[in-house]
Amino acid sequence: MKSLSKDKINIVMKKLETLYPDAKPELNFSNSFELLIATILSAQCTDVRVNKVTEKLFKDFKTPKEFLTLDIDGLSKYIHSCGFYNSKSKNILETCKILVEKYNSEVPTNMEDLTTLPGVGRKTANVVRSCAFNIPSLAVDTHVFRVTNRIGIVNEDNVLDTELSLMKKLKKSTWNKAHHLFIFHGRRLCKSRKPDCENCMINSECLYFKNL
Repeated sequence: MKSLSKDKINIVMKKLETLYPDAKPELNFSNSFELLIATILSAQCTDVRVNKVTEKLFKDFKTPKEFLTLDIDGLSKYIHSCGFYNSKSKNILETCKILVEKYNSEVPTNMEDLTTLPGVGRKTANVVRSCAFNIPSLAVDTHVFRVTNRIGIVNEDNVLDTELSLMKKLKKSTWNKAHHLFIFHGRRLCKSRKPDCENCMINSECLYFKNL
């Protein structure tokens, strides 16, 4: 499938901004550490579920040092409903240990440091950089990958190439907002199994709709 022209992409982005003026992070957090932990928990889990879990978790444990008073079983009891709780607990506690020992309990801002933390890949790192530090970043999750490739903004086979292609095609100043626009669209209209193409205001630009 081909990809859209620059002018068409601009039209799509303007329409998405009109459709989702309130597009923003749906994970609840009050600092970069909370966002890091919440994003690790969000793997294969809904933001709604994560928010329910972190409401109590962040009330009881506020810093990496406080998290380290827990063992894997103790943390697992808090995050059990998020799924994959044993591996997530292990990654979170190992991450907290590194934050305390190497970064003075602060969350690093650069991609290289973030992706050395257990349980943190490019997507999680980009979410933290974008939402906690306001560093232009494009986090590509399953929604962003599906929506951008389905519409035809990019034409890539994997999340990394999608991220790199989006960085070339979108203005850097729009990256942080674009991430949330794509997620909102993916959750509300451009769903995985049954996209609501008939009621989508960008179907006149969408290559997927044109090929139906």
